[in-house]
Amino acid sequence: MAQETDVVVIGMGVGGEHVAERLAEEGLDVVGVEAELVGGECPYWACIPSKMMIRGGNLLAEARRIPGMAGQAQVTPDFAPVASRIREEATDDWNDQVAVDRFTGKGGQFVRGRARLAGPKRVEIDGREFTARRGVVIATGSRPQIPPVPGLDAVPYWTNREAIAVKDGPRSLMVLGGGAVGVELAQAFARFGTAVTVIEAAERLLPAEEPETSALLADVLGAEGITVRTGAQANRARHDGDTFTLTLEGGEELTAERLLVATGRRAGLAGLGLGTVGLDPDARALHVDEQLRAAPGLWGVGDVTGRGAFTHVAMYQAEIAVRAILGQPGPGADYRALPRVTFTDPEVGSVGLTEAQAREKGLRVRTGTAQVPSSARGWIHKAGNEGLIKLVEDVDRGVLVGATSAGPMGGEVLYGLVVAVQGEVPVDRLRHMMYAYPTFHRAVEDALTALRSS
Repeated sequence: MAQETDVVVIGMGVGGEHVAERLAEEGLDVVGVEAELVGGECPYWACIPSKMMIRGGNLLAEARRIPGMAGQAQVTPDFAPVASRIREEATDDWNDQVAVDRFTGKGGQFVRGRARLAGPKRVEIDGREFTARRGVVIATGSRPQIPPVPGLDAVPYWTNREAIAVKDGPRSLMVLGGGAVGVELAQAFARFGTAVTVIEAAERLLPAEEPETSALLADVLGAEGITVRTGAQANRARHDGDTFTLTLEGGEELTAERLLVATGRRAGLAGLGLGTVGLDPDARALHVDEQLRAAPGLWGVGDVTGRGAFTHVAMYQAEIAVRAILGQPGPGADYRALPRVTFTDPEVGSVGLTEAQAREKGLRVRTGTAQVPSSARGWIHKAGNEGLIKLVEDVDRGVLVGATSAGPMGGEVLYGLVVAVQGEVPVDRLRHMMYAYPTFHRAVEDALTALRSS
């Protein structure tokens, strides 16, 4: 016999967990299903532990900047405190009992297992069946996208999960993929003494960001001793038990003790039974409307929607889905000002459209760029002050449709630019604001001046 409930949430990553907990708090009968760890990728293998690793690497980098600025310093890297902190503070040694108890403490029913749809508002979980009176939420996240490099499937490469779980950094590391995850972990490991090579098939690092940012980051990584190979296509991978070898197009071979594959992620929709509710089981993402509905009685939140593999997107969508399920009024999803941050040093924050994306949409575009080292705060900061501010204006409407903030605390400086894009604040109004002196965000004023003269 099928068990009746109000809502079944399939996937208890950050988005699904938020939906399930909020609905349980509202008094609904909620079943939350997770095959791995409640909380998902972010707290156990991504956002939180990776930033702990990055924080450690950044401290080492700051100490190395002391000569010529504040005296002398000698630094001896030790990865053990980072690994310990990840295990003890972030992940409970990859145990989710605290998260499970938090959900059940709010009145939810937790089921460990793999779920699939068995028709409208019906879910099967390892032989058990549930019928949801209000509906089902799919929040199954994403998985690493592994490129079809011959031989790669036969070698013990790392994904972000294995990289995060290490107790000590390798002597050498090849990173296949120069996107956000690849460059973040590359820089972090390098600062602890690993010899790192980044291999990116596109012509630049962070290919989804502004080209000026890509060039800036390549220069910084190169200055730190990281080898950056862009426009480099891997044609074969092999492992002899001790060493990984990547053969590039043209025949060049690169070797390292470890290989990290960081070539993007894909929505986790396989085996969910989407065909039982009339949806394409082979879709790359779950298409949802602005209220996160995928079909009658079916909602989707997080990575599965294809709106970016970001925790903040999942949390934002989760709250909209909660309102929709409860029948409460509220605005639909609006992605015009979607922010994203790559937590390298310098941090790369961006919002909205890049210049190229804006032009592709047919907008009349004007841009303005300011260099952080040329600002008062950048000049004061000196060592480690690399960065820039780039603004993208829709000339016809006189508002920003995109912006980039790269530099020290670039992600924090981004906040004001997100408000400007989301609120469609007229550029002329931004020009007549007061910008606190001497701050990093004051460089926005310089970029606005450059915008006017472009």
